Amino acid sequence: MAFFITFEGIEGCGKSTQVELLSRMLEEMGRPVLVTREPGGCPIADKIRAILLDADNRALAPLAELLLYAAARAQHVTEVIRPALDAGKIVVCDRFTDATLAYQGYGRSLDAVLIRTLNGLAADGISPDMTVLLDCPAEVGLKRALARIENTEGAREERFEQESLRFHRAVRQGYLSLAADDPGRFLVVDGTLDIRETASIISTAVLSRLSQG
Repeated sequence: MAFFITFEGIEGCGKSTQVELLSRMLEEMGRPVLVTREPGGCPIADKIRAILLDADNRALAPLAELLLYAAARAQHVTEVIRPALDAGKIVVCDRFTDATLAYQGYGRSLDAVLIRTLNGLAADGISPDMTVLLDCPAEVGLKRALARIENTEGAREERFEQESLRFHRAVRQGYLSLAADDPGRFLVVDGTLDIRETASIISTAVLSRLSQG
């Protein structure tokens, strides 16, 4: 049964870890799973990701940033997400359209109507069946994210980590507002909990949703 799950949250909230744990559990249960991420997920979108997350590109204009996210998403949806859903897979994606509303809308103060229009075009009518929001204070997330970057070899994807604390607080509030507006889709989980406890909460909720389908 095709099912689209997205994970959202500020930098350092623990998304990537929980994506891995959930997908591993589903695979062990014999479910067909495809794990992907945004920006990126396919060769062309990964090249756009490199531009978006490179700290050397501080001069990137907010509108240009928004359009690059839309371009990456359009390619990702066409090449990866739609074919997987059409094949009946469970798609688990690290970030999707909500991230654009939170970061470019609430964080950059770009027009929400414009963002939703671009999201709709780029996603080609696809929307998540369930979204897991890992919520934590901006101070906590940034501390974790910066520590992770320091221990990362290769490209340092840190353009957003270098934004102000005020920016990250606005993004967090944006996520919480989006979740409040769509409680049927969002599962909000305390991102400061123990990793295994968080994974248990998420897996229980996901399996419940899958059983309803």
